[in-house]
Amino acid sequence: MSLGASKVAMLGAAGVTADVVLLSSQTASASATISFTSGITSTYGEYIFRFYNLHPSADGPHFTFQVNASGESGYNETMTTTKFAADHKEDDSQYHFAYHSGEDQAQGTAFQNISQETGYDNDQSLAGELHLFNPSSTTYVTHFYATCTNAQSGNYIYNDFTAGYINTTAAITDVQFKFGSGNIDAGTIKMWGVK
Repeated sequence: MSLGASKVAMLGAAGVTADVVLLSSQTASASATISFTSGITSTYGEYIFRFYNLHPSADGPHFTFQVNASGESGYNETMTTTKFAADHKEDDSQYHFAYHSGEDQAQGTAFQNISQETGYDNDQSLAGELHLFNPSSTTYVTHFYATCTNAQSGNYIYNDFTAGYINTTAAITDVQFKFGSGNIDAGTIKMWGVK
């Protein structure tokens, strides 16, 4: 089912057809980063970045993102964030559900971790999505949330939940993704616009 069809199914058919548009797609091939540097405009009130089978070159890196405000560079905008996760080990020996205090930011400028410790075995990868709300606003901060699931390097399944805001009232124009170490060996990131 397409993203637009899913939205119609969830919200009803009235006024929601043809308002979720695929804007860009990038496929990794030993890529240090994947950056979206065009297409984030006031045309859409929400942008969704979806991750499909991202595979790291190193074992156990965090998957992260950061942004640039209009006219800025360096991917170091100030964020306040929170993060929690659920996990379950393959052999059923351990499971957890916890707030991850070391992976949030209080007015920090680092890349924000949205998925942790993805394994690099041939069958391990991550999938998920990041939502940015009204990034072109010059009145309000830009809110976001991300949900990711991954096959973790210690043979756990992780489900990470991250949310926060980018503390600038300048328009957000660029988004960059990367693993905390190594490259993105394979996988695809797609950017969707939601009216």
